[in-house]
Amino acid sequence: MPQATRRLPPADREIAEVLDGVRRLDRGLRLAARNVERATGLSAAQLFALKHLRDGTALSLSELAGRTYTDRSSVSVVVDRLVDAALVTRATDPADRRRAQIRISAAGRRMLDRAPDAPTDLLLQALATLPESTVTSLGSSLARLNAALGFTETEMLFGTR
Repeated sequence: MPQATRRLPPADREIAEVLDGVRRLDRGLRLAARNVERATGLSAAQLFALKHLRDGTALSLSELAGRTYTDRSSVSVVVDRLVDAALVTRATDPADRRRAQIRISAAGRRMLDRAPDAPTDLLLQALATLPESTVTSLGSSLARLNAALGFTETEMLFGTR
């Protein structure tokens, strides 16, 4: 704890520690995302989605959204960019023509061979080391903080705030 923080009253010290933690988390994730972009030319979200296609199994957009903890419309935009970069293929499912099958390409596999960890992977790895009760508490606390800030999912995704 910095010396200036130690001189604060206890309640202010706790707030300073929270702000410091949020700043370090934000900076660390931003630096990791920049590292991904420099190394691969992909966004962190694109790399995270691509990694979930690594095993070669064809996935629907909904299945990929579930594996990446996001919504179908967001993952659709990411997949469009990966298709444009020839890192994945999208084909109509012969068993259900309403369903698209997303599959990694050879170029996508080569990309993964040289790619660093995506920031979301780093975050998930770190969360996996924490006790379940800590993760639950963290999730609840972040939900309350986002609500207090007025950051709804729709506002954050589509920039309406």
